[in-house]
Amino acid sequence: MNDETTGRDPYSDAYGAHDPYAAPAPGDASQSDTRAYPLPQTPPAADTRAYPTTDPYAARPAYPTADPYAAQPAYPTADPYAAYRAQGYADPYAAYAATATAAPAVAPPAQNRQEKSGRGGMIALASAGLALTALVAGTIGGAVGFTVARVTQPETAAAVAVAPIGATGDAISPPAGGSIAAVAAALQPSVVQINVAGGGGEGTGSGFVIREDGYILTNNHVTANGNDIAVTFSDGRVADATLIGANPGYDLAVLKVDETDLPVVTLGSSGALEVGDAAIAIGSPLGLQGTVTAGIVSALNRPVTAGGEGEMSFINAIQTDAAINPGNSGGPLVDGNGAVIGVNSAIAALGSGLGGQAGNIGLGFAIPIDTAARIATEIISSGRSSTPIIGVQLDMQYAGPGARVAGITDNGPAAAAGLREGDVITAVNGTPVADATDLIVDVRSLAPGDQVTLTVDSDGTEREVKLVLGAQKS
Repeated sequence: MNDETTGRDPYSDAYGAHDPYAAPAPGDASQSDTRAYPLPQTPPAADTRAYPTTDPYAARPAYPTADPYAAQPAYPTADPYAAYRAQGYADPYAAYAATATAAPAVAPPAQNRQEKSGRGGMIALASAGLALTALVAGTIGGAVGFTVARVTQPETAAAVAVAPIGATGDAISPPAGGSIAAVAAALQPSVVQINVAGGGGEGTGSGFVIREDGYILTNNHVTANGNDIAVTFSDGRVADATLIGANPGYDLAVLKVDETDLPVVTLGSSGALEVGDAAIAIGSPLGLQGTVTAGIVSALNRPVTAGGEGEMSFINAIQTDAAINPGNSGGPLVDGNGAVIGVNSAIAALGSGLGGQAGNIGLGFAIPIDTAARIATEIISSGRSSTPIIGVQLDMQYAGPGARVAGITDNGPAAAAGLREGDVITAVNGTPVADATDLIVDVRSLAPGDQVTLTVDSDGTEREVKLVLGAQKS
């Protein structure tokens, strides 16, 4: 996410030379480490044999047989981010990177977070033994690694007229309150399987058509490690795809295929969701194209950090119990009327000591479509997108509640609004902030140019600070 012209620190923009969300120096403790770690890649084809090959009634081993809070198995044995560094991009989250190759189990956050919708009480992101994982199925030489691969927008793309996504072509229109079967039948032509090759292996993910002239929305981690990208439509047609642009901070990417008159999805509003609403996921888990699962919206505004070194994403996520598995990444989460409400992105998985279940356990997370649509529209327009910033560095050692300001970016929004080093931000627009991660997720759920009101504790004195969010291009 480097500056587009200098290749320096991604936040060396008009606001100064400091990362507004800089991680602490190596060795510092990080608050609420809920990062998602990629699942081991698996072959795109699943074993669908009808009968077990072993005695189904054999005695099972004692449960659990190992430490339930042990670290996840080692994933990459080589540097999975070499391609990222080779392109000259600085790593804004380098201090988060562990030197070991094993993905640690997720510890519960020190502070609980209030649900923003006001429809629930206190919620916590994860319990001991849970690890959030990215959802790509495939094989990469026995190891897993997702690298951030920026692809410059083709010169011809500048001539593409900008149109609201999901508003052109033959948008699907399932009946209001239709059955799951009706929704699935209407959506299938607009949902694609994405096959990525290159970088030493291959992978499978999902995506969906957002414009009739060939634009497809998916996750950044689906496409980031591949040189050759192909999409398969529900009727079996295969088309080569070009990566138009990506925003690793939101884990979103836009592809383009040379097709016209494609059926496009209808976009809903994630801001109108309520806990308990119907949620239907469509995608290609384990390469099984066109898989449909259903559940409900389990929670809203769940703060999730996903990814690893160089591609940390912060998601104000929709939580669902609709079955989501590796390969569902980038596919749509839709409501009971068939309108897209989110982009499936991550799951919580049990540690190996808790039975070794690496797939769905009823805890899936999707990027809200309101955010995804903004990013996609910007990428289609220019090949790039903007991330909102307040122009501060945060003290990741601070135990909270709140997020303590460790530094102010020169000429940034925070400096202009009068924020000072040592201030503790305790709320954004009246919503309590539990910790630094909470603040980052809150800010990234908004858009550059939005005015926000921060509640700030300055040496024991509470005050309100109004500022306009700045923009960092990626």
